[in-house]
Amino acid sequence: MKTKQFVAAGLGLMLGYLATEAAAQSDPRYIRFSNSATKGALYKPDSGPAPKIAVLVIHRTSNFMNHISTTELAQRGFLVLGMNPRSDNNEAAVDWDANQLDVREGVEFLKKQPGIQKVVLLGHSGGGPTTSYYQAVAENGLSYCKGANKLVECNDKVAGAPKADGLILVDAHPGNSVNGLRSLNGALTDENDITKIDPSLDPFNPKNGFNPNGDSTYSKEFQDRYYKAQSDRMNRLIDKAQKMLVEMKAGRHQPADDESFVIYRNRGRLMDISTGVHGSTVKPQKLLKNDGTVDASKPVKTVRVSTPDNAKRDAEFGDVRQLTIKSFLSANAVKSKSALDGIDWCSSNNSVPCAVQNISVPLLVTAMGGHYFIRDNEITYEMAKSADKDFIVLEGAVHGMTPCKPCSAATGQDYGNATKNFFDYLAAWMNKRFS
Repeated sequence: MKTKQFVAAGLGLMLGYLATEAAAQSDPRYIRFSNSATKGALYKPDSGPAPKIAVLVIHRTSNFMNHISTTELAQRGFLVLGMNPRSDNNEAAVDWDANQLDVREGVEFLKKQPGIQKVVLLGHSGGGPTTSYYQAVAENGLSYCKGANKLVECNDKVAGAPKADGLILVDAHPGNSVNGLRSLNGALTDENDITKIDPSLDPFNPKNGFNPNGDSTYSKEFQDRYYKAQSDRMNRLIDKAQKMLVEMKAGRHQPADDESFVIYRNRGRLMDISTGVHGSTVKPQKLLKNDGTVDASKPVKTVRVSTPDNAKRDAEFGDVRQLTIKSFLSANAVKSKSALDGIDWCSSNNSVPCAVQNISVPLLVTAMGGHYFIRDNEITYEMAKSADKDFIVLEGAVHGMTPCKPCSAATGQDYGNATKNFFDYLAAWMNKRFS
């Protein structure tokens, strides 16, 4: 590995909504890994004691070299490695197991840094499936990721990875597989003709509860039928991909190594357009409030604002999923009978709820109060095996851990301290366990 210093402004592919954060950290270092497409940025505290705890931040396809956590946690005394995986910004290029080799190199790199005693994985959004899968395999070996139930079994190359000492899930979704399932428009009846929509299942039909000007309300009867239709559609896509894979292996399809796999109509996720779907925790859970206090007296309800413009986006090219057969089956497909609560979590290796059942290290699960993964993260917390586990919802924060302005406009509440409160909580959680 070679290192060289860089000026943060020169990294043009960094996450746009986080670009201004780089100025808060004066001297990150550019880290090159063995795969030429895999890169990292190493952040150290500008002053104070040398860090003993290192944090690895990585996603499946997003460039996290300038992730908000890199500067926020470095300012709080941690060594932080923000990584850019080999499949940067290219879902079709995802090799799910090769992705884990990137995580492995990052963990190995941090364990070799002077003074570092503990390494914690931080999985934000799609980084949740990436980091939880890594840790589940590291703790359990290949038995975790192989089996007749798996749509795609893991490659032996993921064996022998060093374990991390802790895992933080930040508004992580359950998996690209589950996200893909729930995003499918269940009303589409013909994959070759996106105009063929069953009106009785159309989530954008006002007769079914859609509100084009605000929050939609769907009956339980419609939801049950819709979730089943989403599962049926995903299962048809899985059958199609598996048949194509058989044809390729038999030499009856060219190209024989892989093939493009395009999925249309992917803005049908009900929780995007209805706060009544997965809009709160089931049990009383901890809410980190704007004043810094924690309230655990009642279930936590989202303050997010619905997005009825999904109706327009559902048919647009920008939301078409352009995958390959292999990237679909390995990281974007899951078996199910109902897209909400009838999911075969462990049929995919891209599944947080499956992984946390096989992880024993301390676990912190977090959700953003201005987003739509609150109930999903409560489920993750409930299913987690770790004896030392914690769950907290950050009041009024969007998916990126910053204050939700539309939420404030709707509720009349101030969420301006969200970012500071959140990273103070993460720092205290890590210091209590690993210092």
